[in-house]
Amino acid sequence: MGMPSPLPVRDGVGATRLRVPMSGPWPTVAAYMTERFFHLDPDQLLQRFDRGEVVAHDGRPLAGDTPLGVEEFVWYYRDPPVDRHIPFEIEILHQDEHLLVVDKPHFLPTIPGGKFLQNSALIRLRRLLDNDELAPIHRLDRATAGLLMFSTRPATRGAYQLLFENRQVQKVYEAVSALPEGWDAAAPAVGGRPFPIVYRNHIRKDRAELRVQVDDVREPNAETLIEFLRADDRVVHTLLRPHSGKMHQLRVHLAALGIGILNDPFYPELRGELPDDFDHPMQLLARELRFTDPISGAERVFTTTRSLQEAP
Repeated sequence: MGMPSPLPVRDGVGATRLRVPMSGPWPTVAAYMTERFFHLDPDQLLQRFDRGEVVAHDGRPLAGDTPLGVEEFVWYYRDPPVDRHIPFEIEILHQDEHLLVVDKPHFLPTIPGGKFLQNSALIRLRRLLDNDELAPIHRLDRATAGLLMFSTRPATRGAYQLLFENRQVQKVYEAVSALPEGWDAAAPAVGGRPFPIVYRNHIRKDRAELRVQVDDVREPNAETLIEFLRADDRVVHTLLRPHSGKMHQLRVHLAALGIGILNDPFYPELRGELPDDFDHPMQLLARELRFTDPISGAERVFTTTRSLQEAP
């Protein structure tokens, strides 16, 4: 169980916890934080101590001269970034005592991070529903649209999280890719393999890397069933059934087969940080979630109302 925050949620956003070294070359907690957050104005950071905005585990404000080694963890509120506006709305598909299911638009992150705080699905929904206990059960990439599940109550959250940990949720996605060279409409195939294709490899996420890495030596830890839906003279439309849930798995697997997802800024080539092009979202959609509800025992099936604009 995580360490509870001594600070309440504010504007839908929880306080940030920071682990502080118990020893080191810094005479005070403030000195460590000044060096740790070197990109911030040190005077403004010290003023936060003076205003009592950096607190210990019991909510007690720390002073600017609190010596290092007194507290291992401190909490504070992040200064909110100037959020980029995401001009798309979340659609609520289902809400009950334990569970919330929504249709997330492209470009909206699941949780706060980086340049996005209020413009995240979690914070928008916490404010809309006035429920600071709302928490995501799983996540979608910011560039991916479709079904996203949230827990509305901490008491039953673990039961739904276990469904994903134990791979008891059947997930279905759709993707649209550029028609590969040499496409044969009479015998649909990609990467030299006819459909349906089971693709496996080993994916790892290295710290500080934007993209995941493929390790061809280690045993596969990611598996996707890829089925052909339709094609025209521009694109091929596929149905994806991931057996595992590794980061960027579907994007990596399709790119490896030579049908990288349309408008994917990461795979097969990293295009660098570009402004969002709202007219050309990445063509990946979380289409369906199916599972046995751990609380009621009922069979649950949720289907997106969205579609991919480039689908044939």
